[in-house]
Amino acid sequence: MMRKSGAHNFPTMDRVVYGKPASDALSDEAERLNAQRVFLIVSRTLNTQTDEIERIRLKLGARHATTIDGIAQHTTRKEAAKVALEAKSAKADLIVAVGGGSAVDLAKIVIMAMEHDIRDEAGFDQFAIAPGMSSSPFRAPRVRQIAIPSTLNGGEYNAAALVTDERNKLKQIFMHPEMMPISIILDPFLTRHTPSNLWMGSGTRAMDHGIEALCSPAGDPLADEVVLAGIRILREGMLRTLDNPGDIEARRLSQYGSWLSAFGLQARIPMGASHGIGHVLGGTFDVPHYYCTPVIMPSVLRYNAPFTEDAQMRLATALGAPGEPAGDAFAQFTSKLGLPSRLSDVGITEDKFEQISKIAIKHRFVQANPRPFKNEAEIVDLLRMAA
Repeated sequence: MMRKSGAHNFPTMDRVVYGKPASDALSDEAERLNAQRVFLIVSRTLNTQTDEIERIRLKLGARHATTIDGIAQHTTRKEAAKVALEAKSAKADLIVAVGGGSAVDLAKIVIMAMEHDIRDEAGFDQFAIAPGMSSSPFRAPRVRQIAIPSTLNGGEYNAAALVTDERNKLKQIFMHPEMMPISIILDPFLTRHTPSNLWMGSGTRAMDHGIEALCSPAGDPLADEVVLAGIRILREGMLRTLDNPGDIEARRLSQYGSWLSAFGLQARIPMGASHGIGHVLGGTFDVPHYYCTPVIMPSVLRYNAPFTEDAQMRLATALGAPGEPAGDAFAQFTSKLGLPSRLSDVGITEDKFEQISKIAIKHRFVQANPRPFKNEAEIVDLLRMAA
């Protein structure tokens, strides 16, 4: 069914660059932006076990300021404040993330910590998004960032960052339109070093963005069509990469699918319960972010089915299983990828369900779920479906 009313938001970014080596593309972007002090936040594996980062540094030449690696899997306030101070000390005028979602999220929040001279965990207190807020009360940052992803999760197409407050083990959302990278550079050759489980798991995360935008009551016709195309393309690319990890065209296809699947994020369409519960699983219980979607999404789809019938029919077709329940189609796809399928597979047992539900019921994405949760008990019921 075509949506009958609403509005589409366009992202505050300049471009997505593809078809060029990351080193060349970043050099061109730094010159275009007249950046003189480029601060790199990179994957330690890429920095120490490959020559990818060195190629970038050599191409930047005198524009390169500093490189840091060793990023935490779940971005923390403490790490963001520390890195922001390092970037300010280096007089950085452009932050570049090279790696997975953690590097990208760290770069997003670092530019805001630089802008507000945040030096410790408490400095972020006034900026976390609270219920009823659409964005954090940040000023527009004077320093912007570029993302060069090595995984498929698609978070780089989003103007928000997930940051964990270690004082209470709570993952929170921070958002400003200009936290969106000013440019995103796609280089499939860079992704050859990404472990298979991370590649596949992050691809399901990108699908999660598309699925929740498609099912959202606040979605729009443009996003619906783009994310469906993205899910189809991403499925094909991931299966081809599974068969042949060295297939660069399959990796390129996967990156394009991730880009399109994340279109709802670009348009700031609210996500739903898979995202909200996934944030609790990751931030509070340390489940790897790329495993959250395969263990929770099938049950979320089944829970939402009565409220999203048309969207789920279209989704099942995009997943290559027309006529099947979308929850089953998604579970079958992630099973082919060899990913965990149940909460118990990632160490989440029933004794944790009550705590998860108490945190999740307050999450803005859980509150935006197409089928509302009346109480915590209904979240526990969903978790039991995924157990």
